[in-house]
Amino acid sequence: MKKNTLLLVSAIIGSLYLCYIVYHFFGGVATGADSAEVVGAGLATALVMPHMIMLLLAVIFNWIGWATSKPWAALVGGILYSVAALLFILYALFVVVEIVLSFVGYAKLRKQNI
Repeated sequence: MKKNTLLLVSAIIGSLYLCYIVYHFFGGVATGADSAEVVGAGLATALVMPHMIMLLLAVIFNWIGWATSKPWAALVGGILYSVAALLFILYALFVVVEIVLSFVGYAKLRKQNI
């Protein structure tokens, strides 16, 4: 069975963004110069944490959908990317491409399996 290229691209972009956002927020907490900066970085990380958790789950399901060619996993990944975008609207721009690619990949997988 042929693997879905759109899901692969979505999973790679999502994984890269996940690595970036985790490094950005957890690196900022560890390298603070004074206590006020560390507290501010901790609060920022706490605000973005739901976005990061949904993004992690979306990337996992996206990889599962690509590896097993299961449409349900691609759909769950697309939905979780959408939830991640809604949980932190300021960073929604960074997951729009993954959302579109996941849903289009889901549609192609579903058509392919029928």
